[in-house]
Amino acid sequence: MAAVKYSRQRELIISYLHGTTAHPTAEAIFRHVREQCPSISLGTVYRNLNQLEQLGTIRRITCGDGCEHFDGNVTPHYHLHCRSCGSVSDLSMPVLTDLNLLAAPYCDGTIEAHSMIFHGLCRNCGGPGEKSRFPIDKKDIL
Repeated sequence: MAAVKYSRQRELIISYLHGTTAHPTAEAIFRHVREQCPSISLGTVYRNLNQLEQLGTIRRITCGDGCEHFDGNVTPHYHLHCRSCGSVSDLSMPVLTDLNLLAAPYCDGTIEAHSMIFHGLCRNCGGPGEKSRFPIDKKDIL
């Protein structure tokens, strides 16, 4: 990809995504950036998000619900998609690096990385007891 010229709109999008863990949709990013740059269009936001994803600066998260969310954290990590409110949140768990090796024998190509989205209820929708309802020992899944 050719060198990317500086763009104030792109910098505002990057700054917002690097400063939030909310995993916003393009529309939410548009609303936020428009506060600082009223002339920006939704199309400009989408074009910049596509370009930033291609550059590896951000990550697109597709949860299967018709909404695409965006993440400024491109380091390997997992997500929880809430089936009630639609939010996407980071999971504070170690990345299973051996999963690539375990999947390799089933692949005709080369596995370079993986992503994982868990579906369930977030803390706000599931209540505080939801987390402890299903105790699982780590050795049972590894």
